[in-house]
Amino acid sequence: MPLRPADLARRKQAGLPISVLTAWDALSGALVTEAGADAVLVGDSLAMVVLGHPTTLPVTLDEMLHHCRATARGMASACSSGQEPLLICDLPFLTYQCSADDAVAAAGRVLKETPAAGVKLEGAEPETLAVIDRLVRSGIPVMGHLGLTPQAVHRTGYRRQGNDAASRQRLLRDGRALEEAGCFALVIEHVPADLAGELSRSLSIPVIGIGAGEDCDGQVRVTADLLGLTSRQPPFSPPLIPGRSLAVEALRRWLASQPHPTRPTAPATPHC
Repeated sequence: MPLRPADLARRKQAGLPISVLTAWDALSGALVTEAGADAVLVGDSLAMVVLGHPTTLPVTLDEMLHHCRATARGMASACSSGQEPLLICDLPFLTYQCSADDAVAAAGRVLKETPAAGVKLEGAEPETLAVIDRLVRSGIPVMGHLGLTPQAVHRTGYRRQGNDAASRQRLLRDGRALEEAGCFALVIEHVPADLAGELSRSLSIPVIGIGAGEDCDGQVRVTADLLGLTSRQPPFSPPLIPGRSLAVEALRRWLASQPHPTRPTAPATPHC
Protein backbone atom coordinates (compact mmCIF):
# COMPACT_ATOMS: atom_id res chain seq x y z
CA MET A 1 0.00 0.00 0.00
CA PRO A 2 1.27 3.53 -0.75
CA LEU A 3 1.74 6.10 1.96
CA ARG A 4 -1.29 8.25 2.74
CA PRO A 5 -1.44 11.96 3.67
CA ALA A 6 -1.93 11.17 7.36
CA ASP A 7 1.35 9.22 7.33
CA LEU A 8 3.29 12.48 6.87
CA ALA A 9 1.84 13.86 10.11
CA ARG A 10 2.85 10.65 11.89
CA ARG A 11 6.39 11.07 10.58
CA LYS A 12 6.48 14.59 12.02
CA GLN A 13 5.15 13.40 15.37
CA ALA A 14 7.82 10.70 15.44
CA GLY A 15 10.56 13.21 14.62
CA LEU A 16 11.32 11.55 11.28
CA PRO A 17 12.37 13.71 8.31
CA ILE A 18 10.10 13.84 5.26
CA SER A 19 11.60 13.75 1.77
CA VAL A 20 9.63 14.85 -1.29
CA LEU A 21 10.84 14.78 -4.90
CA THR A 22 9.09 15.86 -8.08
CA ALA A 23 8.48 13.59 -11.06
CA TRP A 24 6.77 14.02 -14.40
CA ASP A 25 6.86 10.72 -16.30
CA ALA A 26 7.42 6.98 -15.85
CA LEU A 27 11.21 7.30 -15.91
CA SER A 28 11.44 10.04 -13.27
CA GLY A 29 8.71 8.36 -11.21
CA ALA A 30 10.71 5.15 -11.12
CA LEU A 31 13.95 6.97 -10.25
CA VAL A 32 12.57 8.88 -7.27
CA THR A 33 10.77 5.77 -6.00
CA GLU A 34 13.93 3.67 -6.19
CA ALA A 35 15.81 6.48 -4.44
CA GLY A 36 13.42 6.18 -1.47
CA ALA A 37 11.37 9.40 -1.48
CA ASP A 38 8.54 9.48 1.07
CA ALA A 39 6.32 11.45 -1.30
CA VAL A 40 6.34 12.23 -5.01
CA LEU A 41 4.93 15.51 -6.28
CA VAL A 42 3.81 15.86 -9.87
CA GLY A 43 4.37 19.59 -9.73
CA ASP A 44 3.26 22.20 -12.22
CA SER A 45 6.99 22.95 -12.54
CA LEU A 46 6.77 20.38 -15.33
CA ALA A 47 5.44 23.25 -17.43
CA MET A 48 8.98 24.61 -17.42
CA VAL A 49 11.07 21.45 -16.92
CA VAL A 50 9.30 19.25 -19.46
CA LEU A 51 7.09 21.41 -21.68
CA GLY A 52 9.45 24.34 -22.19
CA HIS A 53 7.20 27.14 -20.94
CA PRO A 54 8.78 30.18 -19.26
CA THR A 55 6.45 29.91 -16.23
CA THR A 56 4.13 27.33 -14.67
CA LEU A 57 1.00 29.18 -15.82
CA PRO A 58 0.29 27.58 -19.23
CA VAL A 59 0.08 23.93 -18.10
CA THR A 60 -3.46 22.55 -18.23
CA LEU A 61 -5.33 20.15 -15.99
CA ASP A 62 -5.42 17.53 -18.76
CA GLU A 63 -1.65 17.77 -19.10
CA MET A 64 -1.19 17.39 -15.33
CA LEU A 65 -3.42 14.31 -15.34
CA HIS A 66 -1.46 12.82 -18.26
CA HIS A 67 1.88 13.30 -16.48
CA CYS A 68 0.50 12.11 -13.13
CA ARG A 69 -0.68 8.82 -14.65
CA ALA A 70 2.68 8.31 -16.35
CA THR A 71 4.53 9.04 -13.10
CA ALA A 72 2.34 6.58 -11.20
CA ARG A 73 3.11 3.82 -13.71
CA GLY A 74 6.83 4.40 -13.19
CA MET A 75 6.42 4.39 -9.42
CA ALA A 76 4.50 1.12 -9.52
CA SER A 77 7.13 -0.52 -11.73
CA ALA A 78 9.89 0.45 -9.30
CA CYS A 79 8.10 -0.62 -6.14
CA SER A 80 8.21 -4.40 -6.25
CA SER A 81 8.78 -4.43 -2.51
CA GLY A 82 8.68 -1.92 0.29
CA GLN A 83 6.50 1.15 0.80
CA GLU A 84 5.27 3.05 -2.25
CA PRO A 85 5.54 6.83 -1.83
CA LEU A 86 2.59 9.14 -1.39
CA LEU A 87 1.63 10.66 -4.76
CA ILE A 88 0.45 14.29 -4.86
CA CYS A 89 -0.52 16.32 -7.92
CA ASP A 90 -0.49 20.11 -8.30
CA LEU A 91 -3.68 21.86 -9.31
CA PRO A 92 -2.64 24.16 -12.17
CA PHE A 93 -3.42 27.84 -12.52
CA LEU A 94 -7.14 28.76 -12.78
CA THR A 95 -8.42 25.32 -11.81
CA TYR A 96 -9.23 26.45 -8.26
CA GLN A 97 -9.14 30.27 -8.27
CA CYS A 98 -12.48 30.85 -10.02
CA SER A 99 -14.91 28.97 -7.78
CA ALA A 100 -15.13 26.19 -5.23
CA ASP A 101 -17.24 24.18 -7.66
CA ASP A 102 -14.49 24.36 -10.29
CA ALA A 103 -11.91 23.37 -7.69
CA VAL A 104 -13.88 20.33 -6.55
CA ALA A 105 -14.37 19.26 -10.16
CA ALA A 106 -10.65 19.65 -10.95
CA ALA A 107 -9.37 17.99 -7.78
CA GLY A 108 -11.98 15.27 -8.13
CA ARG A 109 -10.64 14.45 -11.58
CA VAL A 110 -7.15 14.09 -10.09
CA LEU A 111 -8.36 11.51 -7.56
CA LYS A 112 -10.68 9.74 -10.01
CA GLU A 113 -8.38 9.61 -13.04
CA THR A 114 -4.96 9.10 -11.41
CA PRO A 115 -3.59 7.17 -8.40
CA ALA A 116 -2.78 10.47 -6.62
CA ALA A 117 -3.98 10.65 -3.01
CA GLY A 118 -3.93 14.42 -2.68
CA VAL A 119 -3.61 17.75 -4.47
CA LYS A 120 -1.47 20.83 -3.83
CA LEU A 121 -2.54 24.42 -4.37
CA GLU A 122 -0.99 27.81 -3.65
CA GLY A 123 -1.87 30.70 -1.38
CA ALA A 124 -4.06 31.44 1.63
CA GLU A 125 -6.36 34.21 0.44
CA PRO A 126 -9.89 34.08 1.87
CA GLU A 127 -11.21 32.62 -1.38
CA THR A 128 -8.49 29.96 -1.37
CA LEU A 129 -9.19 29.04 2.24
CA ALA A 130 -12.87 28.59 1.36
CA VAL A 131 -11.86 26.33 -1.53
CA ILE A 132 -9.59 24.24 0.72
CA ASP A 133 -12.36 23.86 3.28
CA ARG A 134 -14.73 22.68 0.54
CA LEU A 135 -12.20 20.24 -0.89
CA VAL A 136 -11.35 18.74 2.50
CA ARG A 137 -15.02 18.36 3.41
CA SER A 138 -15.47 16.60 0.06
CA GLY A 139 -12.84 14.03 1.05
CA ILE A 140 -9.98 15.46 -1.02
CA PRO A 141 -6.65 15.81 0.89
CA VAL A 142 -4.97 19.17 0.28
CA MET A 143 -1.34 20.27 0.65
CA GLY A 144 -0.86 24.04 0.95
CA HIS A 145 1.94 26.20 -0.47
CA LEU A 146 3.17 29.54 0.89
CA GLY A 147 6.13 31.86 0.40
CA LEU A 148 7.26 32.05 -3.20
CA THR A 149 4.18 30.87 -5.11
CA PRO A 150 5.10 30.42 -8.80
CA GLN A 151 1.52 30.84 -10.02
CA ALA A 152 1.72 34.45 -8.73
CA VAL A 153 4.96 35.15 -10.60
CA HIS A 154 3.61 38.24 -12.36
CA ARG A 155 2.79 39.79 -8.98
CA THR A 156 5.68 38.63 -6.79
CA GLY A 157 8.38 37.49 -9.20
CA TYR A 158 10.80 34.83 -7.98
CA ARG A 159 12.09 36.91 -5.05
CA ARG A 160 12.50 35.54 -1.55
CA GLN A 161 9.42 36.19 0.57
CA GLY A 162 8.98 37.02 4.27
CA ASN A 163 11.87 39.48 4.47
CA ASP A 164 10.12 42.13 6.61
CA ALA A 165 8.10 42.03 9.82
CA ALA A 166 4.74 42.53 8.15
CA SER A 167 5.17 39.79 5.54
CA ARG A 168 6.65 37.50 8.17
CA GLN A 169 3.58 37.86 10.37
CA ARG A 170 1.33 37.36 7.37
CA LEU A 171 3.05 34.07 6.48
CA LEU A 172 2.74 32.81 10.06
CA ARG A 173 -0.92 33.80 10.09
CA ASP A 174 -1.51 32.17 6.69
CA GLY A 175 0.15 28.96 7.85
CA ARG A 176 -2.20 28.72 10.82
CA ALA A 177 -5.16 29.44 8.54
CA LEU A 178 -4.18 26.65 6.15
CA GLU A 179 -3.87 24.21 9.04
CA GLU A 180 -7.29 25.26 10.34
CA ALA A 181 -8.77 24.87 6.85
CA GLY A 182 -7.67 21.23 6.89
CA CYS A 183 -4.42 21.04 4.91
CA PHE A 184 -2.48 17.85 5.71
CA ALA A 185 0.90 19.49 5.01
CA LEU A 186 2.41 22.77 3.88
CA VAL A 187 5.16 23.60 1.40
CA ILE A 188 7.06 26.78 2.30
CA GLU A 189 9.25 28.12 -0.51
CA HIS A 190 12.15 30.61 -0.58
CA VAL A 191 11.73 32.28 2.82
CA PRO A 192 14.25 32.97 5.61
CA ALA A 193 15.28 29.83 7.46
CA ASP A 194 14.30 31.16 10.90
CA LEU A 195 10.79 31.97 9.64
CA ALA A 196 10.36 28.47 8.19
CA GLY A 197 11.59 26.97 11.47
CA GLU A 198 9.15 29.04 13.50
CA LEU A 199 6.32 27.99 11.20
CA SER A 200 7.32 24.33 11.49
CA ARG A 201 7.38 24.48 15.29
CA SER A 202 4.07 26.34 15.54
CA LEU A 203 2.03 23.99 13.34
CA SER A 204 1.01 20.41 13.96
CA ILE A 205 0.99 19.61 10.23
CA PRO A 206 4.31 18.93 8.46
CA VAL A 207 6.09 21.94 6.96
CA ILE A 208 8.09 20.95 3.88
CA GLY A 209 10.75 23.45 2.90
CA ILE A 210 12.31 24.39 -0.41
CA GLY A 211 14.86 27.16 -0.17
CA ALA A 212 13.72 27.63 3.43
CA GLY A 213 16.60 26.27 5.47
CA GLU A 214 16.99 22.99 7.28
CA ASP A 215 14.74 23.64 10.30
CA CYS A 216 11.64 22.20 8.60
CA ASP A 217 9.90 18.86 8.98
CA GLY A 218 11.02 17.85 5.51
CA GLN A 219 12.40 19.03 2.20
CA VAL A 220 11.06 19.05 -1.35
CA ARG A 221 13.12 19.57 -4.49
CA VAL A 222 12.56 19.61 -8.24
CA THR A 223 14.36 16.45 -9.31
CA ALA A 224 15.59 17.95 -12.57
CA ASP A 225 17.32 20.70 -10.57
CA LEU A 226 19.03 18.21 -8.26
CA LEU A 227 20.26 16.21 -11.24
CA GLY A 228 21.58 19.33 -12.94
CA LEU A 229 19.37 18.86 -15.99
CA THR A 230 17.87 22.35 -16.14
CA SER A 231 19.57 25.19 -17.96
CA ARG A 232 18.94 27.63 -15.08
CA GLN A 233 19.28 26.54 -11.45
CA PRO A 234 17.36 28.22 -8.61
CA PRO A 235 19.77 29.69 -6.04
CA PHE A 236 18.43 27.44 -3.28
CA SER A 237 18.78 24.16 -5.17
CA PRO A 238 22.34 23.58 -6.39
CA PRO A 239 22.78 20.49 -8.58
CA LEU A 240 24.16 17.31 -7.06
CA ILE A 241 25.71 16.33 -10.39
CA PRO A 242 26.23 18.22 -13.68
CA GLY A 243 23.63 16.02 -15.35
CA ARG A 244 23.02 18.21 -18.39
CA SER A 245 26.68 18.52 -19.37
CA LEU A 246 27.31 14.83 -18.64
CA ALA A 247 24.44 13.81 -20.91
CA VAL A 248 25.43 16.18 -23.71
CA GLU A 249 29.05 15.03 -23.61
CA ALA A 250 28.06 11.34 -23.61
CA LEU A 251 25.79 11.88 -26.61
CA ARG A 252 28.52 13.82 -28.43
CA ARG A 253 30.97 10.97 -27.89
CA TRP A 254 28.46 8.48 -29.25
CA LEU A 255 27.74 10.64 -32.30
CA ALA A 256 31.44 11.11 -32.97
CA SER A 257 32.05 7.36 -32.71
CA GLN A 258 29.58 6.40 -35.41
CA PRO A 259 31.32 4.81 -38.44
CA HIS A 260 31.07 6.51 -41.77
CA PRO A 261 29.47 4.22 -44.36
CA THR A 262 31.77 2.98 -47.10
CA ARG A 263 30.10 3.40 -50.42
CA PRO A 264 31.35 1.78 -53.66
CA THR A 265 32.97 4.18 -56.05
CA ALA A 266 30.87 4.68 -59.12
CA PRO A 267 32.64 3.49 -62.29
CA ALA A 268 34.07 6.22 -64.44
CA THR A 269 32.00 7.12 -67.44
CA PRO A 270 33.96 6.21 -70.56
CA HIS A 271 34.78 9.06 -72.94
CA CYS A 272 33.90 8.74 -76.56
